Amino acid sequence: MLLANVTIPIALLFTFSFLYRALFLLLKQRKLHHEKPPPPPGPQPLPLIGNLHILGKSPHRTLQSLAKTYGPIMSLKFGQVPAIVISSSEAAQLILKTNDIVFSIRPRTQASGILTHGFKGVAFADYGLYWRHVKKLITVKLLSPTKMEFFASMMREELSLVVKSFEKASSSKQIVDLSEAVHNLMEDIAFKMNFGSHTGKDTEFNYKKLVREAMNLLGTFNVSDYLPCLRPFDLQGIKRQLKKCMKEGDEILEKMMKESEQAQKKSKDQNHNSFIDTLVSQMNQSIGKLQDGQELVLDPVSVKAIISDLFSPVVEGSTIVVEWVLSELIRNQRVMKKLQHEIQNVVGMKRMVEETDLSELSYLDLVIKESLRLHPPGSFNPREAREDIIMDGYYIKKKTLVLINTWSIGRDPKAWSDDVDIFYPERFLNSEVDLKGHHFQLLPFGSGRRRCAGIRIALTLIKFVVAQFVHYFDWELPYGIKYEELDMEEKYAFPMPRARHLLAIPSRRLPN
Repeated sequence: MLLANVTIPIALLFTFSFLYRALFLLLKQRKLHHEKPPPPPGPQPLPLIGNLHILGKSPHRTLQSLAKTYGPIMSLKFGQVPAIVISSSEAAQLILKTNDIVFSIRPRTQASGILTHGFKGVAFADYGLYWRHVKKLITVKLLSPTKMEFFASMMREELSLVVKSFEKASSSKQIVDLSEAVHNLMEDIAFKMNFGSHTGKDTEFNYKKLVREAMNLLGTFNVSDYLPCLRPFDLQGIKRQLKKCMKEGDEILEKMMKESEQAQKKSKDQNHNSFIDTLVSQMNQSIGKLQDGQELVLDPVSVKAIISDLFSPVVEGSTIVVEWVLSELIRNQRVMKKLQHEIQNVVGMKRMVEETDLSELSYLDLVIKESLRLHPPGSFNPREAREDIIMDGYYIKKKTLVLINTWSIGRDPKAWSDDVDIFYPERFLNSEVDLKGHHFQLLPFGSGRRRCAGIRIALTLIKFVVAQFVHYFDWELPYGIKYEELDMEEKYAFPMPRARHLLAIPSRRLPN
């Protein structure tokens, strides 16, 4: 009986052991079946700093080189921030079209948060109803064709002043700092567009100075963005500098907003031409409804953020594009002569280029496209994952920073053939590739929901300035430098300018 009583538990143990093993194998198979795919391949990160040490002084070039080893969708870690880098047009399409809604927000940095008054503008606001209403307001009220027609005469006036200064330099064979001249021109145009007559010399000078400081800080590497544990210490003093900059900028903006408000009360004229006039006229009014049904009222803080959003891209982005286009034209005299010949046929040799001439300058379009292919104003188009996603067989978790290497994509031999480093505008002849983000091998203004809202005015301004400068003048390099020897090194920043200013000597082409 004792033996019998012992054998029963042993039999049960064997049975339970068999069932347990079968259940374990079943659960293991189910776990393997439901296990997350791996993240994209990439270099091994170091503790704490991740892959920051490998970026060097030209991250766009470093990451282009790494992509040759790890592929067009590559994982990295910047400090404690997970990131993926996109280096092909096909992979960019997955982000910007196929999964655009998932990657529809911009990464939040300390600088962008301060400069946009807590992400109140359109460039860095989270995707949602607030962003949609503000973008619609900007598109309809500020960047409409009617508004652009009004600004055309102002742009022409500002441009004629620069041309006159070049004429003086031409008569005495003086060297012109084209980089500085273009930057000053864009600042003047942006200031008139944004503020109209609500200015004084001191106000204008101070605001421009503050914007330059702010853009430098925005482009500065901030360790707090990648090691959040260090953010309270502000080791580089960037937060302190940004707050000082914004405090002074806010005082100027608030003064001009008050002037605009008072002027509108006195005047019956409702044609508010400057951006600040238009925004002030909409202030404290509803511009739409939020998720909870509440009215979204345009408050003074949002007005200041929108103005900041609109001023800097016109100045910095347009300046750098024009700078690179002129650099490529001076270095490539064949293209320069061909463009001058086209403008001469359309405009003649007795007047300056008008804004209405631009639609007939087809070769100029090719020149602009080719320059933007080689020199996009921003080397990276940043996004952030709103949620976990499996893409192209890889697992990408929420909050992952996504860097679309637009510089690398523009130089991808698979998309552009083996002559990718050659400036050759004719490659766009009979090509459907445009600048609006519909074709993912050329993305200077982004694509999808977060495409640049000011693309129309940016391209008009860029074409207008370039056409004027090459029509009115021939350009010679100083110090006996040959055209093909022009230094084309870039300085890594946001946006990405020439490492050294473009210097040239103008020679007038048009008769007096």
